[in-house]
Amino acid sequence: MKFYIASSFANKEKVREAADLLKEQGFAQAYDWTENMRASSIEDLKRIGQLEREAVLEADFLVVLLPAGKGSHIELGIAAGQGKPVYLLSESEEYFEIDVTSTFYYLPEVKILIGNLKENINHICKKEVQKESVQ
Repeated sequence: MKFYIASSFANKEKVREAADLLKEQGFAQAYDWTENMRASSIEDLKRIGQLEREAVLEADFLVVLLPAGKGSHIELGIAAGQGKPVYLLSESEEYFEIDVTSTFYYLPEVKILIGNLKENINHICKKEVQKESVQ
């Protein structure tokens, strides 16, 4: 099974940590955007956007690490629009308070996980393995 992790550039190291944990459990990463430098031109943005869109479509599930940027929320929309599971991870509940949260966080495809990154990734692994064994 393949995964894609969306987040902000500021969370680059946490994204890498989460990806390593998922790969240790036998999952494959559809695309690792953390290997990119920050885009410096419109052409870079186009190329990276196409790669990221393809990866979201190729992935079996999406992980969003909060805080996340606008691109991550577009990726969440692409995945949810395809009916793919989206795991929304946060170390705190602050992003789910009514005045700052998003309506899209509450779609049926989206599962909110609050707490420790490693524990949340382990939860995702268990859910995805169970789902695969049922299919």
